[in-house]
Amino acid sequence: MYKVAILFDSKNNWISKFLPKDLFDIENYDIKIFFDPTLIEAYDLVFVLGYTKILSENFLNINHLVLVVHESNLPKGKGFSPVQWQILEGKNNIKVCLIEATKDFDSGDILEEEEIIFNGTELYEEIRFIQAKVTFNLLLKFLKKYPRFERKPQTGEATFYSKRRPKDSELDVNLSLKRLFPFMRIANNDDWPSFFKLNGETYILKIYKKDK
Repeated sequence: MYKVAILFDSKNNWISKFLPKDLFDIENYDIKIFFDPTLIEAYDLVFVLGYTKILSENFLNINHLVLVVHESNLPKGKGFSPVQWQILEGKNNIKVCLIEATKDFDSGDILEEEEIIFNGTELYEEIRFIQAKVTFNLLLKFLKKYPRFERKPQTGEATFYSKRRPKDSELDVNLSLKRLFPFMRIANNDDWPSFFKLNGETYILKIYKKDK
């Protein structure tokens, strides 16, 4: 029986609500959920999902294999919020990699790959749902192979995305609505909604799809 931990971020916990129940039905795995990395020790596998803090080198050493999911064609697009940045770049097909966590940020070997496919109309919650579905598909694929799996080292020139902050949700009032739509798609209506400034005032702008 392999011991498996899934580590979520207690403050950035968007993904745990999409956790599929059948993940716990795979034979030969004892899977537990954590929000505190200090409680995880001597696990065969640790999947780190949506976690925004840096894990210590000791944490990587006391567990056999620590894995993270990153949504870019690595080594291009390392860093933060890769899905959002790539949507702003106009991409609808986004590579998703399951990689080994190492002391060098987003630089571990690639163990499994999938692809997110958007149609360009999805808003924030739909984007997250599709992202989570692909993430858990990666986990299931890997668990069905483990302990036999292949490694693919990252090759090529690395690029990096910066961390997105609330100020990045500000809209340029001089742009057309069509140009602004990608920015509105990735905005979280509750936590970091789109906004714009005009005539000395700040206005919040939330976006929803009309029910069909």
